[in-house]
Amino acid sequence: MLRYLTSGESHGKELTAIIEGMPTGLDIAAAQIDRDLARRQAGYGRGGRMRIETDRVEITSGVRWGMTTGSPIALVIKNRDWENWLEAMAVAIPDAVEDERQVTRPRPGHADLAGGIKYGHRDLRNVLERSSARETAARVAAGAVAKRLLESFGITVASWVVEIGGVRWTRVRRLDAARLFAGAEASQVRCPDEGASARMMRRIDKAKAEGDSVGGVFEVAVTGVPPGLGSHVQWDRKLDARLAAALMSIQAIKGVEVGVGFKAASIPGSKTHDEIFYMAKAGTMTKAAHAAGPWWPRSPRFYRKTNNAGGIEGGMSNGEPIMLRAVMKPIPTLYRPLRSVDIGTKEPFKASVERSDACAVPAAAVVAEAAVAFEIAGAFMEKTGGDSLAEIKRNYEGYLAQVAEY
Repeated sequence: MLRYLTSGESHGKELTAIIEGMPTGLDIAAAQIDRDLARRQAGYGRGGRMRIETDRVEITSGVRWGMTTGSPIALVIKNRDWENWLEAMAVAIPDAVEDERQVTRPRPGHADLAGGIKYGHRDLRNVLERSSARETAARVAAGAVAKRLLESFGITVASWVVEIGGVRWTRVRRLDAARLFAGAEASQVRCPDEGASARMMRRIDKAKAEGDSVGGVFEVAVTGVPPGLGSHVQWDRKLDARLAAALMSIQAIKGVEVGVGFKAASIPGSKTHDEIFYMAKAGTMTKAAHAAGPWWPRSPRFYRKTNNAGGIEGGMSNGEPIMLRAVMKPIPTLYRPLRSVDIGTKEPFKASVERSDACAVPAAAVVAEAAVAFEIAGAFMEKTGGDSLAEIKRNYEGYLAQVAEY
């Protein structure tokens, strides 16, 4: 079973991710992980914290001579800002307590009040330090390792932004994940369309000038996925359920769609479900059908000319690209604070302010890639099995042969 845990606080010494179940023989280097960490820190509308941190990972176990060994992989990311919080975030009791860094005013939209009540904290910093989106740096590091595993089998995970603050961009062409990803990487808001990117940036500027924040929507596409990941036999094995949970676990994500998603409520079944076709032998697929797939290397095969299901039917991948969409709410920490109540005095106050972003949707899309990649990698490992990359490849080849003969 592939799994990971993270630890660390926003202003603590470091963040840590521990990955268990990664097979042996996977080549991995810190520089590969660092690229995704840098992508997470970028994006128009980010706040002052990104000017302090320059995230770099240190691999402290589980990799020897550039290859995974089968042992748990430990990834460490130092917090440079910790130097400014040595006493406030000390493990031992400090000589002096900095009262101004204790938090008694819960911020609307954050975990502060609910976490304080649940755990009995009178200083809400004990809640906000761990609930902070700073934790997602560790998740991105873990996801980068999962991406390396998937890439070994021709599976890629990409994301792009489609809406910020009500400014929308709609993809009108058939999916070309590589082209869209390249366009997103060239955009400060990770939107593949230049015109929409410019409008989104103006919307962020407006929110920032007003002391406000904006949310948005991003898409994640997974290509090269074979049919049969996940299962229909139990609720907790359904791939779409697992992916939705992974995305919803990201801070500030409030909704997830698979394929056409909520649009399915307003269109008839005849326009919702993807008709199934069959390519009798290699070389007979029409140009239109070939544009729709395949993304996994076997023929003959069943295929669909549309992908309203988003690549998942009955809780299982169906061989088409997996298409996910998620909505991120506006960052709740505002420079024009909302009203709140002090947990000590019970007096009304304006909510306290921590450093914040006017918009973090581009960064959230990168985090979503990591969350999705790890879940897909887990489902892939369950299907193919094996303790080494070589063993998994043998098993995968056998399964693809079975698919081709169906």
